[in-house]
Amino acid sequence: MTLPTRPIGPFQVSAIGLGCMNLSHAYGTRPSDEEGAALLNRALDLGVTLLDTAALYGMGANERLVGRAVMNRRAEFTLASKCVLDAVDGKRVLDGRPESIRRTLDGALERLGTDHIDLYYLHRLDEKVPIEESVGELKRAVEAGKIGAIGLSEMGGATIRRAHAVHPIAAVQSEYSPMVRNPEVAVLDTCRELGIGFVAFSPVARGMLARGVRDDNYVAGDIRLHMPRFVGDNLRHNLEVVARFDALAADAGMTSAQLALGWVLARGPHIVAIPGTRSPVHLEENVGAATVTVSDDLVKAVDAVFDGTIRGPRYLAPMQAQIDTEILPGEELAA
Repeated sequence: MTLPTRPIGPFQVSAIGLGCMNLSHAYGTRPSDEEGAALLNRALDLGVTLLDTAALYGMGANERLVGRAVMNRRAEFTLASKCVLDAVDGKRVLDGRPESIRRTLDGALERLGTDHIDLYYLHRLDEKVPIEESVGELKRAVEAGKIGAIGLSEMGGATIRRAHAVHPIAAVQSEYSPMVRNPEVAVLDTCRELGIGFVAFSPVARGMLARGVRDDNYVAGDIRLHMPRFVGDNLRHNLEVVARFDALAADAGMTSAQLALGWVLARGPHIVAIPGTRSPVHLEENVGAATVTVSDDLVKAVDAVFDGTIRGPRYLAPMQAQIDTEILPGEELAA
């Protein structure tokens, strides 16, 4: 099966890729490795050609899963992973020093069972290390043939420009959905100006825009338990807003997830979305959004639903401190 493609740096990838994180990490109950491998292979069968993982996901387990499951089909997809956020002695660590990036990359190559990662991101900005030093290390990795292109994740316009001056940046990845609009402040325009692809993660708002969140009775360890928009009175209010979005999708003859993904793709031809899922049924639903057309009027109707209506900070303060992407005017932040 062939899906519509879009350019990300030197790569042509399916407009809908696959975020692999929740096969090992973050949401709900982790599937078995057999279930995860089956989903990864089904994604390739459906025409998905961008797989996105990271050293942090599952403390390395996600990279190992991708390595075991699909490296025998390496020619069929663009492989993306990330460094700077890593697991050291079982704990999450933010470290953008060149020697740490080198260690994480070498570990990733071993876990993935490959000698080359197509697109390698700085997962977050380490404010203790100049971005030029971190990108400089990835530039050396490009020259050594370990990676093909450099990406940045959750970094703002000024940081993107500084990084791009050291080595061309192929892609910037940030959370982006009808509910989370921070990239519209500066990142989308910066990427468009510099010819950088934009990769939208959590394009269905961590399940909220895919009918995957109806209460805050999450399993232990689910990261949404620590996201103010996804719990308590904030969630109850936000679900009332999302119900209006769900009605728009139904009226348009598509699922809520497809409307969210179609909305993201409609924001520009340099944008690719990487929803994640553990469900083969939801995977097929998501892939179907690659051929959905969202009219300008429907985009405006979605915008109107979420115009100033979502309550609660995006993150608690310690996580927000690692986000370099610009804050929206009037955005609520955790104390």
